Amino acid sequence: PLHKHRLRERGFNQAAEIAKPIAKQIGCLLDINSCKRIKTTAPQSELSKKDRVKNVRGAFEALKTVLGHVAIIDDVMTTGSTANELAKTLLKAGAESVDVWVCARA
Repeated sequence: PLHKHRLRERGFNQAAEIAKPIAKQIGCLLDINSCKRIKTTAPQSELSKKDRVKNVRGAFEALKTVLGHVAIIDDVMTTGSTANELAKTLLKAGAESVDVWVCARA
């Protein structure tokens, strides 16, 4: 999830836009409201790997219990820091397993 400030700045959530047709095609639920970004973070692209991990630590919060298998969809993965932190949050909230699907790997 994008922080509300970044979403307002951008005007859209690119990962959610990518996820919509995928969820429709495979017939699964798209839930963009179970988790939110609670910490404003610097853009990951401007940081080293070590700083990326610190930057997103504690950045997400689950808003409800998460059940079953979850797939995180992202546009680009570089170090995996953001996806890893979000996956930890989802697993703590009850998800059985978390996969990460990305469009591009840098």
